[in-house]
Amino acid sequence: MTIHLWQAFLIGVIYYFGQMGTPWISLAGTHTVMRPLVNGALVGLVLGDPVKGTIYGAAIQLPFLAWIGAGGSVPMDTALAGTLGTALGMASGVSPSVAITLAVPISLIGTLVWILHMTVDITFVHMADNEAKKGNLGRINFLHVWPPQITMFIFSVVPAMLASYFGAGPVKAVISGLSGTPLHVLTVIGGLLPAIGIAMNLQAMTAKGTLVFFLLGFMIAVYSKMAILPIAIFAAIIAYVYTKFVVGQKGGAR
Repeated sequence: MTIHLWQAFLIGVIYYFGQMGTPWISLAGTHTVMRPLVNGALVGLVLGDPVKGTIYGAAIQLPFLAWIGAGGSVPMDTALAGTLGTALGMASGVSPSVAITLAVPISLIGTLVWILHMTVDITFVHMADNEAKKGNLGRINFLHVWPPQITMFIFSVVPAMLASYFGAGPVKAVISGLSGTPLHVLTVIGGLLPAIGIAMNLQAMTAKGTLVFFLLGFMIAVYSKMAILPIAIFAAIIAYVYTKFVVGQKGGAR
């Protein structure tokens, strides 16, 4: 598969919308487009195969199941992992497991992009401080939105576009050179990485009163032979009742 320049540009735009702090689509970037499952499907749509993109995105999503960015901390860039991991994986024709091994180090590179962007944004904060002393609210609003977003657009679109456009060839060459045992090792590693994400997610479920619901849902899914949709509906009802009458009453008692 060949990635054309216009496709590489759109992949960069998808990465931009997956960045935290993008105001144009409210918080959808933070909670949806930044997830590899979602941006992988969008990249697949750009490359002409949304189903395949979703498969790659779902595989890349697994190691990041328990991912969370607290405050200004961005431990890994899931948006870049999903967009570039899916694009390079589809272009080079590797399996989703190998694409995972590409996506994880890519996510760490994305952290550097984020730090660079936030460092440049400090300049606009100082400019806004100066305008605040003058009482110029219109200028403060402008500095709060437009310069940071233009900077983020450049720092997001350009690297992702160049990596998508020029990166497929080198990745194909490396994969061809690793054919045989090395490629098999990468496939095995890619198969193990999702287990880390699942384990981290299970660790988060060990809080008091949480793990029992996970075990209940697991037992129902395995032994009742019910479809996933009615189980999800029952889970939503139970979650609402538990939150409304148990957690709510505890909060009121305090």
